[in-house]
Amino acid sequence: MPTVGIIMGSDSDLPIMKEAVDVLEQFGVDYDLTVCSAHRLPKETAEYALTVAECGVEVIIAGAGGAAHLPGVIAAYTILPVIGVPIKTSTLSGVDSLYSIVQMPKGIPVATVAINGSANAALLALQILALKDESLREKLMLYRQKMAEDVLEKDRKLKDFGIEKYLQQKGDQ
Repeated sequence: MPTVGIIMGSDSDLPIMKEAVDVLEQFGVDYDLTVCSAHRLPKETAEYALTVAECGVEVIIAGAGGAAHLPGVIAAYTILPVIGVPIKTSTLSGVDSLYSIVQMPKGIPVATVAINGSANAALLALQILALKDESLREKLMLYRQKMAEDVLEKDRKLKDFGIEKYLQQKGDQ
């Protein structure tokens, strides 16, 4: 049973939203992936939001570009946490999407991550789920510990190699 619903307004958003899928799979969390447009399929979008909790979904990640109404429309129909992912657009580089998602009216919140930030949306969803899942909480702590160790290793290599050799080695990877 999926615990995270991932919805996007268009299949063109899939390359960005796949990063959220990858994170959830890394943590072993089930998800449901849906394409549904708030503008072209308004009834179906409302139905998704009204019924997705019945499928076991506890958090929704909604990606959208341009006018980016999808996360807000979903949030209007459910009390589940909704995390909006603004998708970069060719006309305004995703700033239009960011403003559309982040400027929700009082009373209908949508958490918002960076433009194309679906990996962080998945991590935020995992943190929400970890509030009641000790195993997931431990996995997140290990994930953060590994990130810290990676930074310390990079610092050690920089000090050992010096700037030029470090940058050369980094470029070879």
